[in-house]
This record gives sequence, structure tokens and C-alpha cells, in this order.
Amino acid sequence: MDLIDLSFVLPCLNEERTVERCIMDCVAACGRLGIQYEIIVADNGSSDRSREIALASGARVISVSRLGYGSALQEGILAARGTYVLMGDSDLSYDFGEMPRFLDKLREGFDLVMGCRIGRGGGVIERGAMPFLHRWLGNPGLSWLGRVLFRNNIIDFHCGIRGFRRQAILELGLNTAGMEFASEMIVKASLAKLRITQVPVTLRPDGRGRRPHLRTWRDGWRHLRFMLLHAPRWLFMYPGLFMLLVATVCFGLLLRGPITVAGTRFDTNTLLVCAVGMMAGFQLLLLGLFSEVFTGVTGLLPSSRLATRILHIYPFEKGILLGGALVLAGAVCLVLALLKWKNTGFGDLTYSDTLRLTIPSVTGMSLGIQIMFGGFLLAVLGLGEGRFENSRPADTAAHLAKKRSEGTQAQVD
Repeated sequence: MDLIDLSFVLPCLNEERTVERCIMDCVAACGRLGIQYEIIVADNGSSDRSREIALASGARVISVSRLGYGSALQEGILAARGTYVLMGDSDLSYDFGEMPRFLDKLREGFDLVMGCRIGRGGGVIERGAMPFLHRWLGNPGLSWLGRVLFRNNIIDFHCGIRGFRRQAILELGLNTAGMEFASEMIVKASLAKLRITQVPVTLRPDGRGRRPHLRTWRDGWRHLRFMLLHAPRWLFMYPGLFMLLVATVCFGLLLRGPITVAGTRFDTNTLLVCAVGMMAGFQLLLLGLFSEVFTGVTGLLPSSRLATRILHIYPFEKGILLGGALVLAGAVCLVLALLKWKNTGFGDLTYSDTLRLTIPSVTGMSLGIQIMFGGFLLAVLGLGEGRFENSRPADTAAHLAKKRSEGTQAQVD
């Protein structure tokens, strides 16, 4: 079997009007370069003549039973035999004649080459090619969030045409079925420290003459949800730390007595609100620590230095000591409050004075209990560290990809 330089993978669902033209564009682009190539159409249950047209045009068609954009692309990538893969929609919205830009970058050593439709990245969006909300809100907003969360410089997170080194992407273990597959590839490539770059492309109005498969709000939410779940520090830890710090500072100021700001007096009611803010912030921080350790130990995300440090400070023992000290301090404050009440003959109390003992008391005991049992849970999560350390994500993903690839060959026409 001849070595194949490049595999085109085109997801397809009822694209009889456009799939032949896309295939011809791929053939023409490769003919100019004289490279070995193949064209794979990953059919996702078409009810029109898409399969027949693709076969007659010289493409290799595979049947993908699991519905979804991501499912079609995953199976197409697994079935591919090329060193490199160029994926793109089969609706004429992208020009496969721009393939050489991607191949040049891949041959330079990049693992993932993204297309960029945005003007500041050199791309072009033709009139009517992208809905208003997608162009000015959805895509820019989600792309900005992706750059912040995952520390990359990708301008256009959701461009549908992209090239990559096949083995590098298989090792990421991509598994989402829907449109969020586009985000998953960049997120996991960024976390795995793959070499990523981008090239300008043109987005054209699609040629199907019907409603696109993309659903604005549903698929936008799925992209956002995926990114947040893969950034536990931004989802839990940073908001929790901010809330905890602000609430703690205000709590400390109010603990000494009422504060008047611009004619407004803040007293024990505000102290109580700050106490709740401290506990809520600390709970978010704990959830972030749990997520950081769990995703690292199980290989869902690359293990971080923070997770490693947490597991090596003996959280069980340290949690007992620190949490126990806070519970004891809270109990002391509560005893002082009871003594104050006793001195009045268990009669009426001045609430502003007494609450400055009882609120810190219950806050300290509550935080202490959370720390102790949080330490227990971190220690439990750490039990899996040795079990998973020899099966990091790349090894596991490559094994799964091999198994799935064996099953996919049976579906090839």
C-alpha cells in the first residue's frame, strides 16, 4: 500500500447538492501538488443521494451510526490512513483549494493548524456566510474565553476547516459527539502542549440551500459548558478565592465594630453576610481543589503541579490539624458568648455585642469541619494516584483509538 500524505475528512449529512464539488476541489488541490491523498466522506445517516454521489466522485465513504458532527469526524479520522488530516464541511462553505497553506505548516512541525475566518487573522467572511449573532457575539466571545482559559492565541476557535497530524490528535482521546467537538480539539491540544498555529481562510455562504445543522443557542451552550468543565480553576477556584478574600477582609473590619461608609452604617447583619460569603467562597475553593486532583489522578486532564503538591502535603493529617484548630477556636468564642449570657442571668442580651462572638464562632467551626472532611476527601482521591500514573491520557487515548479503528474498518464501503 502506498504511503498517504494527506487524508481529507468530510462529515456529511444530506449534502447531495454540494459534496461532489467539495470532492473535486480536494482532487484539484492535490493534483497541483502531486501528493498522495485520499478523500473520506463520513456519512452520518444521509437520507438523500449523498453517499452515492460521493462514491461516484472517487471518495471513500464510511457509515457513522452514532449521530453528531463530532461522531462523524472521530470515525473519519480513525479511518484515515494519511500522516496528516484536513477536515472541512462538505457544504462548500470552505475552499479546499486553500489546503497547501495547512500542509506547509504541518510540514514545518505544527501538530494542529487552525483556519482563521476573522479579519484580524487575515481571514475573510463573505456576505451572508455567517449569521449576525455568530459573527459578532458567539464566535468572538467563545474564542476570547478559550484564549483566556487555555492560554493559546487562537483567534477563531470554531473554524470548521483545520489540518493536523493524525497521530497527535488521536492521542488526545477526543470523544464529544456534537458541535462542541470543535472546541474539544483545541482545548485538549492546548492542555497537551501541542504546537498550534493558524492560517487565514475564506468563509463562503454554504451551497445547500437549506437550514444549517448548527443551532445557535443549544450548540453555543455546549461549547461554553465544555470549556468551563475543562477549566476547573476558572470555574471553581478563582471565583471562590476572590469571594473568600473579599468576604474575609470585610469580616475582619466589621469584627472590631460598626463601620460607616458614605453615611451608611454596616454592623452585625453585614458581618453575617460576610460570614456566609467566606463559607461559600471556601466551598468553591474546595470544589476546585477536588476537581484539580480528580482530573489529574484519573487522566481526564493533564496532572498539574498544584494537584501533585496537594497530594504530597498529607491532606488527611494537615486537614485534621488545621480544621481542628478552627473548630477549637470557634468553640472558645462560643463559650465566651455563653459566659456573657450567664453574666446577665440568662436574660436579654445586646445583640450587636453578642453576635460578634457567636458569628465568628459558628463560622470558625463550620470552616474547620469543611477543612477536616475536605482533607479526608482529597486523601481518598489521592488513592488513585498510583493506579493511574502508568496510564496517562496519551497512552489511554492511543489504545482506545486503536480499538475503535479496528471496529471502524468493517463499516468502510
